[in-house]
Amino acid sequence: MKGLEEQRELIADACRVIAGRGLAEGILGHVSLRVDERTLLVRCRGPRERGLGYTVPEDIRLVDLDGGEGAPGELDGWAPPNELPLHTEVLRQRPDVEAVLHAHPPEVVAADLAGIRIRPIVGAFDIPGTRLAAGGVPVHPRGVLVRSRALAEEMVESMADRPVVILRGHGLTSAAATVEQAVLQAVSVDGLARLSLAVRGAGGELVDLPTADMAELPDLGATFNTETAWRHELARLRGVVGHEPFRPGVREE
Repeated sequence: MKGLEEQRELIADACRVIAGRGLAEGILGHVSLRVDERTLLVRCRGPRERGLGYTVPEDIRLVDLDGGEGAPGELDGWAPPNELPLHTEVLRQRPDVEAVLHAHPPEVVAADLAGIRIRPIVGAFDIPGTRLAAGGVPVHPRGVLVRSRALAEEMVESMADRPVVILRGHGLTSAAATVEQAVLQAVSVDGLARLSLAVRGAGGELVDLPTADMAELPDLGATFNTETAWRHELARLRGVVGHEPFRPGVREE
């Protein structure tokens, strides 16, 4: 495994963040990043599989759009995820996308099965999430394993030009220009699903943020919305502010 070390580490961090956030339990879920027009880095199934929360950079392998090795030796002992087409079809059809995330957040699945759509029910509580929800979060109606180009094409059609699509009875797919954005989008959608279930469970009704309030929500910029938020997510991996994120397999002195 040579080259692209920084990108491999970023994807490994992303996998551990979404597991730590409860968006993916056990061994399910994967994150990818486009490298060039023919190859991508993606979390693969390795010889010592321990689940998404214990991903290390070694698990991130370079593959081509058809699932073959992106470079000699990249798949020696590793296999691409069964749902690799879910990633590659988004990258094929969406030139605006560089990173793809797939996870199985239980509350997102539960909210969708209960007929609850992701809506802009909050305001300053989560400004990026509110804006995302206001633009619409489509639902793909098939609860299948997206393991072929044909099935992936159907999912991308449901997704259209939106950053996130919910997969009925399955999970969600988040696509963005960066790995960090893809993860933070998924965290926001999960948070809105949790709040929606709580409101409904308490007997309340879901009401969209008024247009006047939506217009007052500022754009706090990428430095705050993405860079600072991402540093926070990495810090959460350890649960202690000021410490480096936990790296499975690395012994601390």
